[in-house]
Amino acid sequence: MEQKKLRWMRLDNAAKIYPAARRRNWNNMFRVSATLSRPVDPAVLQTALEATIGRFPSIAVRLRKGVFWYYLEEIPSPPRVRQDSACPLAHIRFSEIRRCAFRVLYYENRIAVEIYHALTDGNGGLVFLKTLLAEYLEQKEGILIPPGQGVLDRKAPPREEELEDSFLKYSGAVSASRAEESAYHIEGTKETDGYLNQTTGILDAEAALSLARSYGATLTEFLTAVMILSILKIQQRERPRAHRRRAIKILVPVNLRRLFPSETMRNFALFATPGIDPKLGEYTLPEVVRMVHYQMGAEINPKKMSARIATNVHTEQVMLLKLMPLFIKNAAMKLVYNMVGESKACLSLSNLGQVQIPAEMQPYVTRFDFVLGAQAQQHNNCGVLSYAGKLYINLTRNIREPKLERAFFTDLRGLGLHVKVESNQRD
Repeated sequence: MEQKKLRWMRLDNAAKIYPAARRRNWNNMFRVSATLSRPVDPAVLQTALEATIGRFPSIAVRLRKGVFWYYLEEIPSPPRVRQDSACPLAHIRFSEIRRCAFRVLYYENRIAVEIYHALTDGNGGLVFLKTLLAEYLEQKEGILIPPGQGVLDRKAPPREEELEDSFLKYSGAVSASRAEESAYHIEGTKETDGYLNQTTGILDAEAALSLARSYGATLTEFLTAVMILSILKIQQRERPRAHRRRAIKILVPVNLRRLFPSETMRNFALFATPGIDPKLGEYTLPEVVRMVHYQMGAEINPKKMSARIATNVHTEQVMLLKLMPLFIKNAAMKLVYNMVGESKACLSLSNLGQVQIPAEMQPYVTRFDFVLGAQAQQHNNCGVLSYAGKLYINLTRNIREPKLERAFFTDLRGLGLHVKVESNQRD
């Protein structure tokens, strides 16, 4: 029997950094999950995955190594769904990513998808999860769920627009500078076994949004400002002398599909890095909210983002870099990542916004969560979304001390918001 020829595709512009930046015990993964009203049936979940996976040729892949670049290759068969563990984003070896770069997990009522960031961003991952959920519920509950609100038609072939590298399409003519001051990082005792601590704050979404609006800000801007002040308090305790304090900046991913008419299912996000300089004196919350609001407003527009895209695209297209063997490229890109990547922010705060699903699914889905893994150098991260009137803030860390969680959720409570806290901390 003739062996099927497997489809392959180049990594998108943003994805190229992830294989190069990997560490022995770290690969850049993220997680989206849904909690159902009934226990998950693993057998049905497996058949749902098999029916869904062909609709996502940029996710149903493994990472392969070429002479000049890594590339993505279609997996020959869908992976087996696995039972989840108490630790989200349990370490995945690079050798496993080279066999299959995502995994589907279940535990009691929860279905989770964990994806290597070279495949897609959080928005693409959420579309994949919602489409998988729709297929699962159709098979399990015998209901018909039409496409829409992030659920793709599983019977339709993938469209070329979903597979494009939108960074190349919307790159500007002028590049932006990468120069940026390095930021403070929270220190702590590293977990020795790779365990990822997850603490979730659950709030009333309307109450949080109303409070943000009272400060003249979006919810993301408001949460970013509160996060900045929470980190400032930690730094003030650890570095009493003001002249020794470093900048506090938050990396806020921006979904570029809101600025450019792209339908790609691959990575299409950049970031803003609003922040403060603690050396300049004390800060109030209204002051920091205003600063974050104007800083993000100045950065998040098509012209600025097009120039930011151009910086990365033009670098990739330098002929000398194109001709370098992969092992030299990896060393160079890892150096750049260390210099201008994680060092420029305290952590990421990524808000996927309000999750919408078709009405037919709503009785069966009680909750969504978005979890970012810790980075190579940053010990903390934050994923946010809202669903069915609740705001879910997932703080993760790979250190033992819950400094940020205590400070951040205490500050939100101090502002009059009721916060229910859940944690998987072991002691």
